[in-house]
Amino acid sequence: MVSPASALRTADWRRRMFDIYDQVRRAAADDSPSAAHALWRHERDIMFGTHAASPLDEAAKARFTGLAVAPYDPALRFETVIDDDGAGQRLEAATGTDGTVYFERLGTVRVPGVGRLALWRLATYGGGLFLPVRDALAGKDGGTYGGGRYLLDTIKGAHLGSGAGDSLILDFNFLYNPSCAYDERWACPLPGPDNRVDVPLMAGELYAEY
Repeated sequence: MVSPASALRTADWRRRMFDIYDQVRRAAADDSPSAAHALWRHERDIMFGTHAASPLDEAAKARFTGLAVAPYDPALRFETVIDDDGAGQRLEAATGTDGTVYFERLGTVRVPGVGRLALWRLATYGGGLFLPVRDALAGKDGGTYGGGRYLLDTIKGAHLGSGAGDSLILDFNFLYNPSCAYDERWACPLPGPDNRVDVPLMAGELYAEY
C-alpha cells in the first residue's frame, strides 16, 4: 500500500515535470529547440539528483553527476501527422504499481529516417497520449535501455506540443528512460512490436547505471 507521504512526493514529481515541459515548449518557440533541450537536461538532472521521488536510491543520488544524454541533433526533430493505420487497436500492459493499464491506438506516425510508430491514448482516467520507442541500440553496451524509452507520455507531462494544423512535434532528442530502468520496484508499459524501429537512435537519454 502506498503511503500518503510517498503519494505526495510522486505528485510533486509529476507537477514539476509538467512545469519543465511547459518551459521546454516555450523555450523551443521563443529561442531554439537546442536551448529547450539544454533546459530539459539541466532540470531533469536536478530532479534525479535531489527529489525525494527520484527513481535513484539514496546511494545513487549521492554519487550522481548527471544523466547520460546525447548531444542535441536538429535532424531528429519532426512535425508529423497521424494517420488512421491501426486505429482502434487495444493494448493491455501489466504494471506492478498501477495494475493493468489499457491503451487505445489513435493511429500511426511515419517519421522519415526512423520508421512507423504507433501512437496510443490512455484508455482509462486522463486519456493521455503515449509514444514509446525501442530502437536498434536497445540493450547494447553504451546504447539505450533494453526495454525501450518514452518520447511522449502526456498524462505525466511529457509533451512537446503541436505543429501546424493537427501535426504533432516529435523530437527524438527528448527520448527518456522509464522509471523501471533505474528501480525494479517500478513496472512500466514498454514498446510493443509497432513501436520498435530498426534504426539506431543515439539521441536523448541513454542507458547508464548510477
